[in-house]
Amino acid sequence: MGAGTTGLAVTDVDHKDRLNMMRTGQLGSVHSWELVTAVDGPGTRMTVFMAGCPLRCLYCHNPDTFKMKDGEPVTADTLIKKLKRYRPVFKATGGGVTLSGGEVLMQPRFAATILKGAHDLGIHTCIDTSGYLGANCTDEMLQNIDLVLLDVKSGIPETYKATTGRELQPTIDFGDRLAAAGIEVWARFVLVPGLTDAYDNVEAVADIIARWPDNVSRVEVLPFHQMGRDKWESLGYKYQLEDTEPPEPELVERVRDQFRARGFYVK
Repeated sequence: MGAGTTGLAVTDVDHKDRLNMMRTGQLGSVHSWELVTAVDGPGTRMTVFMAGCPLRCLYCHNPDTFKMKDGEPVTADTLIKKLKRYRPVFKATGGGVTLSGGEVLMQPRFAATILKGAHDLGIHTCIDTSGYLGANCTDEMLQNIDLVLLDVKSGIPETYKATTGRELQPTIDFGDRLAAAGIEVWARFVLVPGLTDAYDNVEAVADIIARWPDNVSRVEVLPFHQMGRDKWESLGYKYQLEDTEPPEPELVERVRDQFRARGFYVK
């Protein structure tokens, strides 16, 4: 994925100092970073993939970000300096920084430091999150977030649990907070045949997103793919979707039409 941690000075610190620096937000566990255009938010963006995630989505294409210990230690100062270098690119394209994962809110203090540093530099900020750890996001952190890519992975609680291994409600609660704060949201939904594609499940996702009519500016339907399959196997994890095919164009369009019928702008 991207450049790994190339270009980010990996800090060699002992275990005690590392824990202390992580507690204060000076140090984070980073899997990789990359420059992308019109994928993880508007414009050209530096997307930083954090290590660690509490969910175990069956379709995850980055299972190598499951464990925080598998990331590389990177200081907040180093990352902010890298962002500053790209500020002219961000300004020219309307881009910025996106903190992704893994799950960015597994490392809330580090994320908060990066977001504030970026905002102080006038850089557009975005987080890509399931919302499951939304309680870790402080009100102060919200003030430094311009956009949230909120992954609503299922609308039926039982389907959500089967898909992620976790509960749906925290995502809804976080979405409600974002709506109350007036923070722009791009809602995302991964379409997996035989898992999340049921008509009623999609309608339930639409019901959830409809709670936030004033701040959800788009809904993105992301078709399932098999790009992460080899990673699961190389890590020794059991991959349960080995026989699942990507959705046919007709299914993708049916789901997009379901969201359009509810008045959403759909990508």
